[in-house]
Amino acid sequence: MKKYTLLFLLSLFSTIVFGQVSTTVVHPEWSKNVAIYEANIRQYSEEGSFKKFEEHLPELKKMGVGLIWIMPINPIGEKNRKGSLGSYYAVRDYKAVNPEFGTPEDFKHLVDQIHAQGMKVIIDWVANHTAWDNPWATSHPEYYVKDDQGAFVPPVPDWHDVIKLDYKNPQTRAAMIDAMKYWITDYDVDGFRCDVAAMVPTDFWNQARAELDKIKPVFMLAEAFEPELQEKAFDMTYGWQFKDLFNDIAQGKKSVVDLDAYLNGEEKLYNPNSYRMLHTSNHDLNSWEGTEFERLGDATETFLVLSNLIKGMPLVYSGQEAGNTKSLKFFDRDPIEWKEHKFRGLYTKLFALKKANKALWNGNYGAELQRIKTRNDAAIFAFSRAKEGNEVIGIFNLSNKKQVFTSTDKGLAGKYVDPFSGSAVALDVKKPIELKPWEYRVFVK
Repeated sequence: MKKYTLLFLLSLFSTIVFGQVSTTVVHPEWSKNVAIYEANIRQYSEEGSFKKFEEHLPELKKMGVGLIWIMPINPIGEKNRKGSLGSYYAVRDYKAVNPEFGTPEDFKHLVDQIHAQGMKVIIDWVANHTAWDNPWATSHPEYYVKDDQGAFVPPVPDWHDVIKLDYKNPQTRAAMIDAMKYWITDYDVDGFRCDVAAMVPTDFWNQARAELDKIKPVFMLAEAFEPELQEKAFDMTYGWQFKDLFNDIAQGKKSVVDLDAYLNGEEKLYNPNSYRMLHTSNHDLNSWEGTEFERLGDATETFLVLSNLIKGMPLVYSGQEAGNTKSLKFFDRDPIEWKEHKFRGLYTKLFALKKANKALWNGNYGAELQRIKTRNDAAIFAFSRAKEGNEVIGIFNLSNKKQVFTSTDKGLAGKYVDPFSGSAVALDVKKPIELKPWEYRVFVK
């Protein structure tokens, strides 16, 4: 997505000129305190099927997942295919199920079981482009962008397995919205994660959201970070900026000073009620930039916890709860190696905290982050979030050196609970807290 930095800078300039983006998006009530889980069906099991993934639902429920995002479920194009199985994002038929994963009945059963477990489900939606052998290319070539010779064109040269749709054509828009409606009316999905959302006109997404909400209140996640996408269309955008800061701080390229600068600058342009997705990995990061262990090193656990406590909705990508250390292949079968790992328990406790503690709820349901001044604000990121008698205090050493936390804020003193051990703890600001490299402390009440 770095190719689209110019688009974001233009959007950012507009936002700076006109101020914080407003929003009329009404979030589904169930989304106020959930965490999201990205399911890679192809790599989830040896079988790579809906049925095998369904067997894991009780574990995801036990972990505290509230929303499951399933990567594209549609059949994949064969013409100009990449790898042996192709890209999930080269859609051959918007109203069909990829036989690699199972039958339409299998998918409907999976959705029903997700709902039976008390969770919600969104599916990955690719509106910007289709596979070359999508029937629309033959039956409706007018749906597509063409070059000067009248030939179909990929949206990006490297994406040679797909061709770009033309949203100047009202018929393209109508056909796409009709296909999206199908998965709500016939399969009861709860919304969509929209691929490269900024490459599709924002007014299309505004139109689509209005039409979909007439069927049921949907949840919309944009794979983008342009603030205006959240004015009328999307509940949540990617917190890519946080991901980049996490990587750079872990690698010694930046510090807490840069994180503060971002929080006091660009992030303030987003409406307080707009959700932001926070993550240390996802399918793109894992396959193309390396696992979180490769990018974050000794700080992996630290940023995992931090991404669950600052304002936003935390994401877990398939295998993170098992401490997966493998960059999964994107176009071929490469099953996750499931094993016991401390991260499963860590996510479970963090998700339980998010669900119960109103300070950590999403958007305006939760609390804003208030920085706690320390004697070493270049290395220690300390903050509190408090709402209606609920409070969370986080103290993070975001450096590879030992640090000592002290604060002059007497209001922090008191009795708390350690959410990881469950034991009562007292916070006395007069007593220095020694922190090992990348160590963190969390206090809640």
